[in-house]
Order: sequence, then structure tokens, then C-alpha cells
Amino acid sequence: MSEENHIIDTLPLEELSALLQEAGYRTNETEHNGSKQLLSASQGIGFAVRPGNMLGEGLLDFTISCALRIQGELPEGLIPAWNRGKRFSRLSRHGDFLVLEMDVIVAGGVRRAHVRANLEIWDRLLQEFLLYLRNYRDENRNESHDKGDASEHEQAISTEATE
Repeated sequence: MSEENHIIDTLPLEELSALLQEAGYRTNETEHNGSKQLLSASQGIGFAVRPGNMLGEGLLDFTISCALRIQGELPEGLIPAWNRGKRFSRLSRHGDFLVLEMDVIVAGGVRRAHVRANLEIWDRLLQEFLLYLRNYRDENRNESHDKGDASEHEQAISTEATE
């Protein structure tokens, strides 16, 4: 049986890093609050891969997370609208950050191709997220101009990536 078809039920962080690199991402291993995580980027936007539950040296699950700094106020409805429309991720606000997250589960046994497919889904979600923010900003800009109110919402969605 080839390694590609081999069922895995844990995934060491080093193997996850290798899978990210095979998918074309550069990765850096860092430590955050006493645990290791991977940092990478897609579409020029940074994201982190944080370990979840561990079994020995292997991950049973992990979370991919992108945090964008909010400037100003978020338009009402932006977060719930995203969460209603997307199945594999969740959007939330944590202080001054808008956070997109996606969980990946390895426990129970999956193939490496499953993990790679989840990385592809993440990349697609990140692209859609950036487009969603841009479109939401533009829609609110048009509504604001119609009302004669400039850009409180426009500022809020002009975000910068953070690690």
C-alpha cells in the first residue's frame, strides 16, 4: 500500500508542515502560549495552523486560523451572513480582530489526501473571504453614498493581516 493510501489517525506537526509545503505554502514553526504552531500565508494574507488535541506526538485535529485587524466598526450582519453561507469555516470577532477559522479532524483515520483536500478548501475559503469583505465593503460604500454618509463601514473592512 502506498503512503498516499495509508490511513493515518494522528499527524505529527512536522508531517503537517510537509503537507503544507507540498501544497505550495512556506511554513515557519513558532511557539505561541507554550505550544508549537505553524505560520504560513495565502493570497498575501497570513494564517496560523494551531494544534488541537494530541495523542503522543501526533495531532488528532488542528485549526487553521486567519486574523485580520479591524479598523473602525464592523457593519452589522457581516459575521452572521458569512456563517450562514459557509459550511466549513466560522467567522468571529475577538476584540480588534476578525477571525476566520476552519477545523480539520484526523482522528478516526483519514488518508493524507483528505488533509491535503482540507488545505485546498482552506485556500478557497480564504479567497472567498477576501472577496466577501471586498464586496461587503463595496455594497456598504454604495449604500453610504446613496444616504450621503461616507465611510465608517468602508474603514472597518479595510483590514490588515496579522500573525
